[in-house]
Amino acid sequence: MQSKIQKISTNLWFDTQAEAAVNYYTSIFKNSKIGRITRYGKVRHDPSEMEQGSVMTIQFSLEGLDFVALNGGPHFKFTEAISFIVHCDSQEEIDYYWDKLSKDGDKSSQVCGWLKDQFGVSWQIVPSILPQLLNDPNLEKSERVMKAVLQTKTKINLNELIKAYESDSPSSI
Repeated sequence: MQSKIQKISTNLWFDTQAEAAVNYYTSIFKNSKIGRITRYGKVRHDPSEMEQGSVMTIQFSLEGLDFVALNGGPHFKFTEAISFIVHCDSQEEIDYYWDKLSKDGDKSSQVCGWLKDQFGVSWQIVPSILPQLLNDPNLEKSERVMKAVLQTKTKINLNELIKAYESDSPSSI
């Protein structure tokens, strides 16, 4: 019996690091698993690029979302135009994901809760409450929160956002 396939899943194109990336991501997210691994055979799009028997694709899931990691060669690179948002319920959770995903990543790409990991994949580590704070009917409150986010040099500090939100002064932060 075949299990139901997620209607839309994300494909991540790596040069040759798909297996390392999948192992890395599944070690960070508690609710994760590695699925089917497909290997290159004799028939390949360009035999000079990948060795026979090397990993072609790996199916994996993180927090219930299905992904495919592909070793496709050096033709394409990740950009910040696509990022994965990790919604966090506490500063402890923000710190955990930030520390794990930013390890050996591009330090120059760390701003406003965004980071680029060691494989070049972009992530946003944000408090789960952020959309609620930014969409508050009180425009002054939501603008203070946005100002606090935009002033963040690396990871977001949840206490600073709440402080900005609860402040009586429109000029705080």
